[in-house]
Amino acid sequence: MVSSKDVAKFAGVSQSTVSRVLNNPRLVDAKTFEKVTKAMKELNYRPNSIARSLVKQQTQSIALISGPLHNPFFVETTTSIVNYSKERGYNVNVHFENFGDNMAVYQDVLNQKVDGIILSSILYEDPIYEELIKSEVPFIMFNRKHKKNGHYVEMDNVQAGRIATEHLLSLNHRKIVWIGGPLSMTTFKGRFDGFKEVMLEKGIEVSDHNCKTTDTSKSDIKKVLQEVLAVKERPTAIFAATDSIAIYLIDLLIEKGYRVPDDISVIGVDNIALSQHNSFQLTTVGMEEEKDLGRIAIEHLIEIINEAPADFINKTYKNKLYNRSTTKKI
Repeated sequence: MVSSKDVAKFAGVSQSTVSRVLNNPRLVDAKTFEKVTKAMKELNYRPNSIARSLVKQQTQSIALISGPLHNPFFVETTTSIVNYSKERGYNVNVHFENFGDNMAVYQDVLNQKVDGIILSSILYEDPIYEELIKSEVPFIMFNRKHKKNGHYVEMDNVQAGRIATEHLLSLNHRKIVWIGGPLSMTTFKGRFDGFKEVMLEKGIEVSDHNCKTTDTSKSDIKKVLQEVLAVKERPTAIFAATDSIAIYLIDLLIEKGYRVPDDISVIGVDNIALSQHNSFQLTTVGMEEEKDLGRIAIEHLIEIINEAPADFINKTYKNKLYNRSTTKKI
């Protein structure tokens, strides 16, 4: 059986350095951490997580409450969170929000013994925030945040909304419809606010006729699109508040005989990997930062677990336009 002594010898470091990588990784520089973890993989070393947990009085477990899997954004972030946690010796208990009964999901998580919680399911005025505080379990929010302060990482959603809207206006579109999710979520609220700001700056009215909210399910998006296309003067462009919504809208539009972008331009937000698919090459807005929000959040959470920071971690990342093939000048 491979021991930590074997790992130290293979990596060319001391056994105490291997111990620090396993138990206090924040004390190890990135180069050494990578060298030791690479040695562990090469030797197929499996640390005794039970013994480590007893020493540290930790479970080596993290709870993730993610947004819905029908959105590829959450598939990507869940993958990043699970993979990085595994590298750092943590297991992840994955839960998915239930629009009908999120409290049941939260209670399930709070009844478990975990070292930290990472969540993208919180609403701006979510009552669960107080329960999370009372639990005294370190937690971080990503992609969404609560109105009260806490650890969070997010993209600048208002800026994303502005960039997408300014792009469509620069292509001479004026009949633009925004289609998003519940405005009780800061992700959608911010992107809508950015859209609204720019439209009003250009003297274009924003009302129910060009602002549509959905529960982000395919059935609801389909219903809203039918309403949008049924009006006498249909839009020349759609601003979808996520890439997931944009991709589904493009599929529906093609099914109905519309050409994107010749008949209708479509832009999304998030720059998920699927947005680069050669079959449609979605024009979108995404972060300048290469790491996804899930990866950024889990890195911070593990740091918080090992040593609580003096102040809350509040990170808002800037965005840029990824101009591809689904928008066109008219």
